[in-house]
Amino acid sequence: MTDKQWNDLLEVIDGKLFSPMPAGFIIDSPWLPGWCGETILDYFTSDLIWFESNRKAVQAFPDCLFLPGFWSEYGMCSEPSAFGSVPVFTENSFPHAKPCLHSIEEADHLRTPDPSTDGLAPFMLNRLRKHEQKLAAIGHRIRFSVSRGPLNIATHLLGTSEFLLAMKMDPERTHRLLRIITEYLAGWHRLQASAFPRIDGMLILDDIIGFIGEDDFKEFGMPYFRELFSRDVRVRFLHNDAHCEASLPHLADLGINLFNMAFDTNLNDLKEATRNRIVMLGNIPPRDVLAAGSPEDVKKAVRSLAGSLKDRSRIVLSCGGGMPPGVSTANISAFLEAVHELK
Repeated sequence: MTDKQWNDLLEVIDGKLFSPMPAGFIIDSPWLPGWCGETILDYFTSDLIWFESNRKAVQAFPDCLFLPGFWSEYGMCSEPSAFGSVPVFTENSFPHAKPCLHSIEEADHLRTPDPSTDGLAPFMLNRLRKHEQKLAAIGHRIRFSVSRGPLNIATHLLGTSEFLLAMKMDPERTHRLLRIITEYLAGWHRLQASAFPRIDGMLILDDIIGFIGEDDFKEFGMPYFRELFSRDVRVRFLHNDAHCEASLPHLADLGINLFNMAFDTNLNDLKEATRNRIVMLGNIPPRDVLAAGSPEDVKKAVRSLAGSLKDRSRIVLSCGGGMPPGVSTANISAFLEAVHELK
């Protein structure tokens, strides 16, 4: 992000109204390689392709906030690899992490990994270090430390069904597993921040909080998310594009001030439920409109969304979730044109 984009985001969080309204998207490996005509495997294994893909996006759409900005990642394999999960990569499919725990009982023997040496984290950090000067040369800085969330990682280590079952059958060991993951994540965010002093934001992505009820979220989610988001940073950003009903009443209490949600959630309802204390990043359908629709479909969706808003403060217009595969330059341009046409 540029200095201006960062300062504008801070003002949006403070409640300032902008005309035109701000627009932005989470972008990473599901979208960038295909948009640039590269394979996913080349995107992960070539630092040059990674940098040029991100550079192309920020320079093609300079008025758009791309979050977190030059994200160094290996998809869902990024954090589970530190715990011993086998990362699976193919040429042009999304990578996935094989479960490495055969049962929740194995949490008894799990130890907290070191993010400076274990798994893929050192590669992600080194990629950013190698390109820091190139980023500065085009006016961009690393602003966010980034990770998946503790529930998300737990499902990759154990399996989704197995983890959800363990919450009910063995809550003590489930808490042990989440405690170890949270300790690792806290260290990983500290390491990123120490490597790049301009970091003043954090992004955590966790869809599993949308798979559980409110009581389970309060027991197995809130303590760990609150701990992670207690860092002294100005932007505390949560992504959950599954259901948010269970966590919604508690989002502000977690300390977050920026939220990316599922596309089928009404922004007016979200703003009311959170007492307009959180910036909402959303919320047109990502796959069926932004990717599969025509440019005119995209424009109609943006106009409809903006027209439905009772209060345009603390909103960054986007899609519900991250930028999906297959979104064209024409559709992004249509989105931004519709935003600039809003009165």
